[in-house]
Amino acid sequence: MTPSLLIVIPTLNEAKHIAQVLASVLAFPAARDARIVVADGGSTDGTPDIVRRIAGTEPRVHLMHNPQRLQSAAVNRAVEEFGADHEWLLRLDAHSAYPADFADVVLHEAQQQGADSVVVSMVAEGEGFWQQAVALAQNSRLGNGGSAHRLDGPGKWVDHGHHALMRMAAFRAAGGYDPGFSHNEDAELDHRLRAAGFRIWLTQRTRLTYFPRRTVASLWRQYQNFGRGRRRNLTKHGMRPATRQAVVAALAPALACAVLAPLNAIFALPLLLWIAGCLAGGVAIALSERHVAGLFAGFFAGIMHLAWSVGYWREWISARPKQERVRHA
Repeated sequence: MTPSLLIVIPTLNEAKHIAQVLASVLAFPAARDARIVVADGGSTDGTPDIVRRIAGTEPRVHLMHNPQRLQSAAVNRAVEEFGADHEWLLRLDAHSAYPADFADVVLHEAQQQGADSVVVSMVAEGEGFWQQAVALAQNSRLGNGGSAHRLDGPGKWVDHGHHALMRMAAFRAAGGYDPGFSHNEDAELDHRLRAAGFRIWLTQRTRLTYFPRRTVASLWRQYQNFGRGRRRNLTKHGMRPATRQAVVAALAPALACAVLAPLNAIFALPLLLWIAGCLAGGVAIALSERHVAGLFAGFFAGIMHLAWSVGYWREWISARPKQERVRHA
């Protein structure tokens, strides 16, 4: 018997992808008796209309308004409204593509491993030249920093990964996502899951395909938000950044030293090293992937890291006055 499954897909202006994602989800064998909730945060590109048309002929699909707009709030609201009779929660991204057996594999992995959460690897894929360059950057160690859910390897127990399947009882026991997090909400919840004694399994039997941002501006905003989310996560739980996070966080202050170069040329060294690293990384990626777009991937990786660092320090600076008010209250 297929376990009871609630599938939640948060959306915001995903008209380009949502129909294909729903077609894939509806074809999952494990979703035969599932409830599929598209939690829309106020799309203005016609996404809700597409979902309504599909829901009109497919009773498993439900459109839910998410007034808080954030993905974390979307999943929480869907669980609150629809999750009572379901054993498992499967969170999917509208900006991705999934293999036909995705749901079945993660359910089997959860049952076989005795996991409370099954997380997955992701591989970025681009359509045009520049999106391909971004994808190459995100798939490379230079761009992803060696994150476990970005690399090939055997399945293993992890502290964090890209969210897919979660036992509903574990999700509820941990309190769900923190609805105040716009980014890094998955890592924040994983911290609480592990603290409560739940176990997270990274499967390598399936993965999703992720479609990255198409412009430098949107990529910058995304990674700046990632940096802010990570800093907020560390602050909330009183943690120190991991070594690779601390190295990336140091990038923005190091490059800012270049403004002092007129005083002494040594202050320009971090900027020159960063540029050289982007160039060398691009050449290495291009040679490894045998794709000319790789030449630009090094700079996209550098932009991602710099945006992350800027976001990290923006969050740290903005949080200081709040911490001071709490301390003196």
